[in-house]
Amino acid sequence: MSARQDIAALKHAFAALVGAANVLDSAADMAAYETGARYDKGRAALVVRPADTAEVSAVVRHAVANGIRLIPQSGNTGLVSGSTPDESGNQVVLSLDRLNRVFELDRDNRSVRLDVGHRLSDVNARLEPEGLHFPIDLGADPRIGGMLATNTGGARFLRFGDVRKNVLGIKVVVADAEGTVLDFMSGLRKNNTGVDWKQVFIGTSGAFGIITECEINLELMPRQTAAALLVPREGAAVMPLLREMEIRLGSYLSAFEGMSRNAVESAFRHVGSLRNPFANGVVPDYAILAEVTRSWDARAGEQPLDAVIEEVLGEIWESAPGLLEDALVGSPAELWALRHALSEGVKHRGRMVAFDLAFRRQDVIAFCDWMKQNMPARFPDVAICDFGHIGDGGVHFNLVFEDASRYSAGRETELREWVYEVAVSDFGGSFSAEHGIGRKNQPTYDRYTHADVAAPADGLKSMISPGPLGAVRFGRN
Repeated sequence: MSARQDIAALKHAFAALVGAANVLDSAADMAAYETGARYDKGRAALVVRPADTAEVSAVVRHAVANGIRLIPQSGNTGLVSGSTPDESGNQVVLSLDRLNRVFELDRDNRSVRLDVGHRLSDVNARLEPEGLHFPIDLGADPRIGGMLATNTGGARFLRFGDVRKNVLGIKVVVADAEGTVLDFMSGLRKNNTGVDWKQVFIGTSGAFGIITECEINLELMPRQTAAALLVPREGAAVMPLLREMEIRLGSYLSAFEGMSRNAVESAFRHVGSLRNPFANGVVPDYAILAEVTRSWDARAGEQPLDAVIEEVLGEIWESAPGLLEDALVGSPAELWALRHALSEGVKHRGRMVAFDLAFRRQDVIAFCDWMKQNMPARFPDVAICDFGHIGDGGVHFNLVFEDASRYSAGRETELREWVYEVAVSDFGGSFSAEHGIGRKNQPTYDRYTHADVAAPADGLKSMISPGPLGAVRFGRN
């Protein structure tokens, strides 16, 4: 498909399936689909934008028949090059951004059936009048399809879990000769009649099939919220502090987010509107954003949540005086504005090399402390700007070349190999907590995925979706 006339013929064929206006081939029109959210850019042969499951099936059927690799793309907010084409110019981006017609709320089932092209913000805006929301809280605004493809978690995983936990059903197109549509849209919360097939497609980055429609669990929107910034006395105090909060707050505790000094200072530097809430404006080495919520309106005589969290912190201060250096109960909106500004702030600090890691909860701070002790000897020109979901064991371990001239692709490779070796081999962690697999971390998948795992994944892919699909490979072939 390197010859221009082949692309012209392909464009004509896809236009017959989805309409000429929905097949893009100019550089200007394709640029947004070829460029990822962080440093990656490929080159597509075409971008095809079907409007529904039937059109997706038709596009897949034609692509499989002609040996064309499709790259499914939802909101294109991923960070590991899982939804953008490579540089060959031979891959076709199949965009799901027009799949936004179906939206069927089932208030009694507390679920909504919808096309996957809806953005998360749009979904929640439509649900707000019903007092409901899809409780996966993210800094970005992805489309639902991308959230399913990567099994996103987010800042309130501690309370609501990840996407897998909140999906009741899916409809998916597999890459076989017929572009077969598999319908797992029962909407049941309990169904123990065999293999839960939807889980094969959630979190596998579109390689096993293209999810086009889903039914997702909804939760009641918080009606009362309180938040506090906690400053632990030392890294070793973080886990005991979390345990104390969980014991005393139970299901009220909805977030427990760690933020390093470098990350917080980067946010203040980049976002001038942020208010510095720390005593005397001095950012501590590490701070934790803790949030508590209730899903009902305040009742007469009920202790307000601000008072609840203040009382709990007072109890911890009295019973375990070695845990807290300081604590501040503040405006949830202001504290979350700081947390959500971290990613952009760090990105503007210099050339970033980002890691999405997960550990047993007790190992998150141990890993970060180990790296802060040992990084200067190996990479003295790299700043550690970590933050993340301490409550679920996740950490966005961001490393920044503050002098961008010190960065090179070779140094990034060396840095990645070292960090992954420590994280996976020494600490028993995961190299991809919630970003999924893409071209950026395919070599890491190949290095750390045992053949006993890769072989059945490859066999399953070959059996149910044999055509070329997606930017990643879960087997070894």
